[in-house]
Amino acid sequence: MKKSYKLILIAVMLLSIISCKKTIELQPSHSLDGELSFNKIEDYEFALTGAYSQLLSVDYYGSSNGSNAYATLSDMMTDNLFESGESLGNYQNFSHWTYTADDANIEATWLAAYKVVQQCNLTLRNIDALALKNPGAVNRVKSQALALRAFVHFDILRYWGESAARNSTLKGIPYVLSFDIEQKPVRLSVKESYDAILKDLHDAQTLMQDMDKAIQSVTSTASTARAYIDEITTNAILARIYNYADVSDSAIKYSSLAIDARPLANKADFPLIWQDANTSEVIWSVKFTPLNSGTGDNVYYPIGNRASYRPTTDLISLYDEDNDIRFTSYFQVRTRGGTGRLVLSKFLAKQSQLARPDGITDFKVLRTGEMYLIRAEAYAKLSMDGLALDDLNTLRAARINGFIPGTESGAALLIAIDNERRKELIAEGQRWFDLKRTDRIVDRITNCNVFCMLDPSAREWVWPLPQSEILANPNVEQTNGY
Repeated sequence: MKKSYKLILIAVMLLSIISCKKTIELQPSHSLDGELSFNKIEDYEFALTGAYSQLLSVDYYGSSNGSNAYATLSDMMTDNLFESGESLGNYQNFSHWTYTADDANIEATWLAAYKVVQQCNLTLRNIDALALKNPGAVNRVKSQALALRAFVHFDILRYWGESAARNSTLKGIPYVLSFDIEQKPVRLSVKESYDAILKDLHDAQTLMQDMDKAIQSVTSTASTARAYIDEITTNAILARIYNYADVSDSAIKYSSLAIDARPLANKADFPLIWQDANTSEVIWSVKFTPLNSGTGDNVYYPIGNRASYRPTTDLISLYDEDNDIRFTSYFQVRTRGGTGRLVLSKFLAKQSQLARPDGITDFKVLRTGEMYLIRAEAYAKLSMDGLALDDLNTLRAARINGFIPGTESGAALLIAIDNERRKELIAEGQRWFDLKRTDRIVDRITNCNVFCMLDPSAREWVWPLPQSEILANPNVEQTNGY
């Protein structure tokens, strides 16, 4: 990864970061580069904020000429969004599944993730030297860096892992454990990748039991709350990972812990989540400000009024448009050229800017709604249909006015949970991976003329490693089929 890590070092050297006491921004109090030696905890706090800030990248959760690879792209590649006539074709390589190893967008997505990893490793480098003097502060910073490193590696594994199975010996990803631009890490198996991810998360949780202060301030406002990874967040991350890996008992355990800590939003508060007016049921969000772009240019671009990718009629048909509060929270009819069309407006604007949207809203990485669906799916897979249905009905009752409890069981229950995931988690980076981890097809039965179906055996479910990576690092193998 020599070439890639040199690019990462440049990014680290240019990265502007501020104290963790404030909301995550990209305006500097000073800059860091990989050659500096840190000698006080504040330096490590600055470095940690830099790691969080990398998630604002246009190729991670950000936008403005970026792929939104870990946000909206998952829906653009599947049956939730279709490429409209307003598209300029910038991301057809993804939505048409025509990517190759020399694809610049594939490389950009790879680099965006490993930049976060490298900044985490910079934060971790030599931090234990301060442990005798201030162990609680070291634990607070170190635990977040470990958890964020694990979370990002899992995102990489979801795109580049050749299997979702927990103990698969197929190719996984390189797991980078230190700040070293010259290293050439091997590509681990999927099992080894999971092992490393889970070790970091559990190590983080252990450290969180002995900190100098809470990671999330109890006095946080809506603009700063839930901006950092704490123990609730690590439980939610673990729930997502175990659900993806089909380890149902652990998925139930960790989703339950997250649910107990962060109740579902009520019907009055839920629409305000998407206007950044409150953080009800938000477990972790990445903070965007006017200083950096928000999420969702591809699905709705308020300044240019362009919706390159719009919701399919198949997706919309799943909603009770009159009673489901998600429908009006997620979608709007917006006019372009005198014609109204339904667009995904989930990331449209903050509360005070709805009349003149700017597309700047925080990206909700983890929410309690997802935790209910994870637990429901895990219960159903263990043939505990009654508990699964209770969770599914609880979520539906929280979202749908006048909801009459469902009675699904067996295969119909799993289909109902999947449909609810589509409705609940649209444009939150889930659909592609839901289909991938369950070996299903992409079937664009509506709003499609070409590139309408992707078979479960197709090579495109696993992305190729960037060609630059293959050339720079002889220790990694290319994905099968490329």
